[in-house]
Amino acid sequence: VTVFLRPQLLPRTIRRVIVPPPVPAADEHRHEPGPEPLWNESWYFDWATRDGSLGGYVRVGLYPNLGVAWYWACLVGEGRPLVLVVDHEVPIPNVGLDLRHEGLWAAHNVETPLDHWSLGLESFAVSLDDPSEAYGAMRGERVPFGLDLEWETDGGLYPYDVTTRYEVPCRVHGDVLLGQDRIEIDGVGQRDHSWGVRDWWTANWMWTSCALDDGTRSHGTHVMIGDDLVLYATGYVQPPGRDLVGTHGIRRGQTLGAHGFPTAGWVEHDAVDPALRLEIEPVAFAPVRLVGPEGQASRFPRALCRYRTPDGRTGVGWTEWNQPEGT
Repeated sequence: VTVFLRPQLLPRTIRRVIVPPPVPAADEHRHEPGPEPLWNESWYFDWATRDGSLGGYVRVGLYPNLGVAWYWACLVGEGRPLVLVVDHEVPIPNVGLDLRHEGLWAAHNVETPLDHWSLGLESFAVSLDDPSEAYGAMRGERVPFGLDLEWETDGGLYPYDVTTRYEVPCRVHGDVLLGQDRIEIDGVGQRDHSWGVRDWWTANWMWTSCALDDGTRSHGTHVMIGDDLVLYATGYVQPPGRDLVGTHGIRRGQTLGAHGFPTAGWVEHDAVDPALRLEIEPVAFAPVRLVGPEGQASRFPRALCRYRTPDGRTGVGWTEWNQPEGT
């Protein structure tokens, strides 16, 4: 199945270049929750080696009105099993982002607001030869899995103007621990922070971030209801040595394979000068199946990816596709 999203679906009135305002340092920390049941505050931390052969991500999601935190962490790579932690029953800490649950200790620290975060993890993960098992019983080998990683800002910060969220391109370094192995990491990544109502079960979306080999950083998000209604599209491009340029001129498409895993895709930032098109090659998947409080479900394939531009540049990063079931 090839999904092609037509550029005319995005109104011309919002296909403008955005000059992003500063992000307040206080926004790095937790916010006062709203009253909605699905009010959520989340932090993502992605990383990839510069050749795109190894990567991972962490997500912390607080649902205070449901009384739980969601925690995900993974390690993926070419020719490697998926190593995955998914826990949707973590108690929410009174302050900060130190999480404790059975078989899980995770710390997330703001070392310098807007510039430097450190993460620690000690856990038991499941190792899956087939990543689609993450949508089912997750039968696999139980393995010790840990992280000691740091995200340092590497470029401009991009706050959305359509919702409360911001994106931060980063350098990532530290260690990944798997069983008795210690893997040294010196790579690139992206982190983001958002707060507000998060309904995984209504809209489908694509989110992507890329670090190209010439130093260009980019990000794009494209959110839809069904196949016709674009809720919003936003993103940025930051060429090396130049200011970040934000835009709502985002288009995307993907070819879906087994289990809804995209086998290829593309994203275009066509309202920046020069326009940027990225061909997306998924390398390894770390999917999650999300079940809501009323039993609604969504599949969330997230992939370590390589990227290529028409002029021959290459890059690495992560792409996700949210796929509500039954829509």
